[in-house]
Amino acid sequence: MHVWASIAVFALIFLILLDAFETIVLPRRILRDFRITALFYKATWFRWNRIARLIKSGPRREGFLAYYGPLSLILLLGFWAAGLIFGFACVQYGLGEHLTLGSSERITFGKLIYHSGETFFTLGYGDIVPSNAAARALSVLEAGMGFGFLAVVIGYLPVIYSSFATREIEISLLDARAGSPPTATEFLSRLGCCPEQTVLDGIFRDWERWSADLLSSHISYPVLLFFRSQHSNQSWLSALTVMLDVTSLVMTGIDGIHPEQAKLTFAMARHAAVDLAQVIRSEYDPQAPERLTEEDFARLRQELARHGVTLYEGPDAADRLAELRRLYEPYVYSLTKRLGFALPSWIGERRKDNWQASPWDHAIQARSLEHPGHVVEEHF
Repeated sequence: MHVWASIAVFALIFLILLDAFETIVLPRRILRDFRITALFYKATWFRWNRIARLIKSGPRREGFLAYYGPLSLILLLGFWAAGLIFGFACVQYGLGEHLTLGSSERITFGKLIYHSGETFFTLGYGDIVPSNAAARALSVLEAGMGFGFLAVVIGYLPVIYSSFATREIEISLLDARAGSPPTATEFLSRLGCCPEQTVLDGIFRDWERWSADLLSSHISYPVLLFFRSQHSNQSWLSALTVMLDVTSLVMTGIDGIHPEQAKLTFAMARHAAVDLAQVIRSEYDPQAPERLTEEDFARLRQELARHGVTLYEGPDAADRLAELRRLYEPYVYSLTKRLGFALPSWIGERRKDNWQASPWDHAIQARSLEHPGHVVEEHF
C-alpha cells in the first residue's frame, strides 16, 4: 500500500517540477488546461481583486492591488517548495524505516516532513537519517533538487525585476508626452502643428520595440502582468492602449504625417494586446463599452485642430477609425476586466502631469490659502 502511495506522490512531485520548469525556464505560452500555476493565480487573484473592489479610494485601491504581483510570486515559490517537501516526505514514509540519532523517539510522519524540509534546504542536521539504500538515494536526490531550486529562484527574481524596470522606462517617458493619465488626444496635441516626421517616427519606433519587449517578457513571465506601475494613474495596459489609439488616428489620416511607421507600431502593439489577453485567458468581448462616441470624436477633432493637428475629414473618417479600433479594443477591454486596470479615455481632463506634482506643491498651496497676503519663500 505504501509503495502505491509513493508512486502517486512521485506523480505529484513531477507535476510540481514540470510546472516550475514551464513557469521559470520555458519561454513560451502553455496551452494545456491543467496547470498548477494557472490554478494558483486564478484562485488567489479572484479573491484579492474582490477585496480591492471594496476600497473606495482609487489610489488606495491601486496601492492594495500593487502588493499582489510581488506577494503572489513569493507565495508561488513557497507553494512549490512546500509541495516538494510534502511529496518527498510521503515517498520517504513509503520507502521504509528511518533512525533518530541519540534518541529512542518513534519516527512519525510529522518528523519525516521535518526531515524532508531540512534535506530540501540542505541544512543537514543529521538528527534523522534514512536506514536503507532507497531512502538514502532519495535524500540525496531531494538535497540536489533543493539546491537547484534555490539557485533557479535566486536567478529568477532579478530577471523579473529587470524586465519590470525596462517596461516602466517608456511608461515614465510617456508622462510628459501624453499626460497623467495618458490620452491619445494629449499626445498629438503636445506635438503641435506639423510635427517633425523623423521625431514622430522615432517615438513610434521606440514604442514598437517596447511592445515587442512587453510581449516577449510577459509571455515568458506572466506574473509581470500583475505588477502595477509606480504611479496609480499609469499602467502598462493604459500605455499600450494609448499608443494603439495614437497610431490608429495617424493611420486614419493626419495632414502632414506619413503613416508607415505608425502601421508597424500598431501591428506590434496589437499583437501584444491579443497574445497577452490569451495568456491570462481573458475572454474576447465584442460588446465592450463604447470608448469614443460621435460627440467625443467631434470634440477630439476640435481639440486637435486647436493645436494645429488636422485629422482626415472625409466622410469615411469615422468608419476608418472604427475598423481599426475593432482590432484591439475588445482585447484591451477584456484585459482591464481581468486585471482591474482602468482604460484610458480618448480625451483627458486638464490636470498636472506626474512630473509637475509633488507633496511640497500641496503644502505651499495650503499655506498660501491660509495666508493670502503672505509670499512663501522657497529655499534651495
